[in-house]
Amino acid sequence: MIRDWLKAGVIEPGKGFAPTEEGTPQGGVISPLLMNIALHGLEEAAGVQHERSDSKRTKRGSPSLIRYADDMVALCHTRQEAEQVKARLATWLAPRGLSFNEEKTRVVHLDDGFDFLGFTIRRYHGKLITKPSKTAIKRVKRRVAAEFRALRGGNAATILVKITPITRGWASYYRGAAASRVFADLDRYLWQLTYKWACHSHPDKPKPWIINRYFGRYNKARNDRWVFGNRDSGAYLPKLAWTNIVRHQLVRGDASPDDPAQTDYWADRRRKRKPPLDLSTLNLLSRQKGRCPICGDLLLHADREPQSPGEWEQWHRTTRKAITRQHITAHRMDGTPDQTRLVHSHCQRRATDAKGTSTPVQLNRPRGLLEPCAATSGTHGS
Repeated sequence: MIRDWLKAGVIEPGKGFAPTEEGTPQGGVISPLLMNIALHGLEEAAGVQHERSDSKRTKRGSPSLIRYADDMVALCHTRQEAEQVKARLATWLAPRGLSFNEEKTRVVHLDDGFDFLGFTIRRYHGKLITKPSKTAIKRVKRRVAAEFRALRGGNAATILVKITPITRGWASYYRGAAASRVFADLDRYLWQLTYKWACHSHPDKPKPWIINRYFGRYNKARNDRWVFGNRDSGAYLPKLAWTNIVRHQLVRGDASPDDPAQTDYWADRRRKRKPPLDLSTLNLLSRQKGRCPICGDLLLHADREPQSPGEWEQWHRTTRKAITRQHITAHRMDGTPDQTRLVHSHCQRRATDAKGTSTPVQLNRPRGLLEPCAATSGTHGS
């Protein structure tokens, strides 16, 4: 099947069909699979040895190797051992038509640190710290600055729709690292951008008027009056510093998300990590057992956590569109207070008549299996 796929050709926009005599298209959907096939056995070639009593643990004194697609890190005890591992891997890769990119391949001491998958891993005074890399920080700053320039002439609602998923997605990806100071620095940068945008939108207004219009205590749970928001809707731009740091749990050495036999293992990992949503939404999810009270189905679905800031951004955009808050006003003599619940957006539309008033809908019996995390933390949304 893979051989046929490689020879099937591609259709390029504006160029039509093009045969593929060798190689694969840049960014092709099959490229990660082919890379995993080509690099299978890389650990053995690097000389990684495992304990006999526990095959998931490497032997003391043995090098370790971490790989994500074609990016890899080999952890060794000495520089000499690192050079030997590099030579063995180069010999192993050569017959497969592969080689190291010497411009990106370095042998460094852990005290100097290195970048991997957008993180900087470095040892400070004997303690290993993982932080967002400087390159990743510069990249997100350039992106939000470009978005603000493109949104000049828009309103606050447009700013929130565009910027919020970007910043929340970035914070969700890096919440497993030592990122508190970075989050605070990005919040200061975002304040500068929002204030600059507001001044550009109202060049004839005094600064106190601009501050009063666009900044305030929009988040009632935070005593912060410098939150950018929309006075008309009450929506606001969440600060990255509000994201709780959740320490990363090591993945088992033999674990693979593509192995059907390990579904329970990955579901258990997801159950232990709450989705990166605000506290009120998490409380509603927990109270509702993660299900929509109208149709009975799960509010959030995810077979795996997003693996990049871009995927987290898409997750937040999808979540915002998929679920909505429904306010219920009680008309009972016993004084039952008003309630708020989370429902699917499409269920809300079906349950609302042409006049915009909600019609009573009977709760259906839950369909399908409840995802393991829904019973304890409401649901899994990452």
